[in-house]
Amino acid sequence: MWKTMSLLLLAVAALALAHSVFAQSGTTPPPAGMPHERMPGAMPHHPSMAGRMASGEPREPGQDAFGAIAEVVRILDADPGTDWNRVDLERLRQHLIDMNEVVLRSQVKSTPVPGGLAMEITGSGRTEQAIHTMVVAHAGELDRMPAYAARTESIAGGVRLTVTARSGDAKDVARLRALGFAGLLTEGAHHGPHHLAMARGDAPDHAR
Repeated sequence: MWKTMSLLLLAVAALALAHSVFAQSGTTPPPAGMPHERMPGAMPHHPSMAGRMASGEPREPGQDAFGAIAEVVRILDADPGTDWNRVDLERLRQHLIDMNEVVLRSQVKSTPVPGGLAMEITGSGRTEQAIHTMVVAHAGELDRMPAYAARTESIAGGVRLTVTARSGDAKDVARLRALGFAGLLTEGAHHGPHHLAMARGDAPDHAR
């Protein structure tokens, strides 16, 4: 009997000590049967788990035109001044189709010329139409840049684009020729603003 009472007193003392420790640390002891890691505010054993769960869903849209349109929609939604009566996302979609035709489906024959490069860009059907629409417009953008002089002329099946380095410097000419048609298409910072203006309904009718 005395042995049983001694064990009971020891258990009560241990419980009192545990409560005292938790009180001094600013926490409360876990309810009976609840593991410490499940307590509110308790540090999990795997702190990186939440990060892995947050990144568990794919971030890429899976298709570049879809991603470009989704980005524009987010910008329009975030702008309280957006006039939804003028928004024209179909026009932007058609422009992205033209970009796809020119970048991926056109045929390009490049020839070095003094100070730069002459490129014959040709195709058929929608590709040829897109070449006339986009390459001529982009040549105008290139020609407005300090680095380049650019001009176009119509040829059978497409456009001849001639671009030269205004500086005439050998390094600039070498860079221009290395860029070629695909690289020159990326020159200039007008693509993003142009896409947004087109979606807003602000771009002129001839711009595509």
